Amino acid sequence: MKRFLILILMVFSLLGTGFSLADEVADSDTQTQESVKDELPDVRVELREQASVEIPAGIVVPVINMQEISTQNCPVGYKVKFVSTNDLYVGDIKVIPENTVFYGYIEKINDPIVGTNASMKVKITKLVYPDNYEQNVKAYIYTTNNNLIGGELTAPAEWVRMPHYQDTYQGISWIHRGATLQMRPGGKRSMGAHTKLPVGERHLIIFIAPVSLTHTISE
Repeated sequence: MKRFLILILMVFSLLGTGFSLADEVADSDTQTQESVKDELPDVRVELREQASVEIPAGIVVPVINMQEISTQNCPVGYKVKFVSTNDLYVGDIKVIPENTVFYGYIEKINDPIVGTNASMKVKITKLVYPDNYEQNVKAYIYTTNNNLIGGELTAPAEWVRMPHYQDTYQGISWIHRGATLQMRPGGKRSMGAHTKLPVGERHLIIFIAPVSLTHTISE
């Protein structure tokens, strides 16, 4: 009987030791997890409520040119870079933050000819947000001449004198009307000049196709 009691006491003693070790291991795991949690950065991002938002075609973005672009020194395909100068909103949602970078290239060049300055079209194909998110776009540097930069008529190459007759008769005879000579442009125009966009010049980018954005923009 005494041996049986001793055996029972030994069993309870071993069970108590096992529970104590299990508690120590659990406490150690909890402390390790809390230590790792403290070391990790806070990566929580405030998401906007909309799953996506559309930048409509026809919207314009004010930008600044980051390098000189010239019909004289730059070939077709020459890569260009512009940076937005303002935040752009669609409704109350910021879709293009300030300092967004726009990349593109010279799509077309028309050389200068007699009577017309050189011209070019600059196509924009990609934007990159300040957080390095990239989005393909279809856009151009905007002008009122179908986005053609340059192409103006040149100054006249010659001027001719032409008489301009008065509405009333003057002089000693009633059949004569007074006239004054005026200088008017002749039929010839001067040679066209090359067109360039200086570095630091401000322009507008116009979207020619809508863009659906699902990227989160943090305020």
